[in-house]
Amino acid sequence: MIRPEPTRVAVLFGGDSPEREVSLSSGGALCPALEGAGFLVEPLEADSPRRMLEMAGRSGADVFFIALHGSWGEDGRIQAALELMGKVYTGSGATACALAMDKRASKALFSADGVPTPRAVCLFPGDRVSGAAEMKAADALKRWGRIVIKPSGCGSTVGVTIVSSKAEVEEALSLAFSFDGSVLVEEYIPGREITVTVWEEGGKTCSLPVIQIEPRQGFYDYQAKYTPGRTEYLCPAPLTPTELERVEAAAVAAHGSLGCRVFSRVDMRLTGEGHPYVLEVNTVPGMTATSLVPKSAAAAGWGFDELARRIVRSSMELRSAGTGLLTRR
Repeated sequence: MIRPEPTRVAVLFGGDSPEREVSLSSGGALCPALEGAGFLVEPLEADSPRRMLEMAGRSGADVFFIALHGSWGEDGRIQAALELMGKVYTGSGATACALAMDKRASKALFSADGVPTPRAVCLFPGDRVSGAAEMKAADALKRWGRIVIKPSGCGSTVGVTIVSSKAEVEEALSLAFSFDGSVLVEEYIPGREITVTVWEEGGKTCSLPVIQIEPRQGFYDYQAKYTPGRTEYLCPAPLTPTELERVEAAAVAAHGSLGCRVFSRVDMRLTGEGHPYVLEVNTVPGMTATSLVPKSAAAAGWGFDELARRIVRSSMELRSAGTGLLTRR
């Protein structure tokens, strides 16, 4: 009896965004996990889109596992290129990735689709040049009492500042604009930090066990995310049945609003009254053994190897079915 050859998986990681180190960690963890799941693994690490596509074009992999965070690895460009090359890849399609990465676009869709999300004002390069950015941010601060200033197209809390006074506005804007030409000034929602992994399999969409994030000091910034011991994670989160129902419904609605597929991670705030507000959707979340999606999967009874296997298999089934990838559902 001839045994079928193992599925060949190429792991794409590295990139040149501010999140490169996170991507290197994801790739370094995924390769042995995928091998443990029984796949033949080909690591593809590059620091430019041209180099990455050259390597992908030469690869004979059956599926490409995208572990690129930020910039062209997460904003739909690498997904669209792989699609045009006829390659099978993991996760959401190009359009969903582009919408999720652009916080302006995702917020507009959330509002249109009834997904609860904080109020916000968008700032553009012209606002910065004319001085209108400071005026608009100061006005938002006056109306909402506390605001969050962040780049429109970055992840991992890069360039994010919580602002409580007018004196902090200029510095926060300078930081955010240093990472992106457009900036979001968002209403700060007091409450608990919650993240939900939305999962699609067998034609059904659900959420894995919810995580409550508790930084030991300050807010959940880049250092709190990636410095061991800086944050405590409660999974399953200590939510009432009503809170859990609302959180899961908001997460699934946000995932669907952007047209995400296979899996995503939805970050939100939960008020003291039990109302969730979606902040953003991550289509290529961190994938180390201690990242949030693997933590949630572990609480569901899946090891890291099993999670990686399921992502590959679900993505291959989705693409082999010919489901539209470049458009929203």
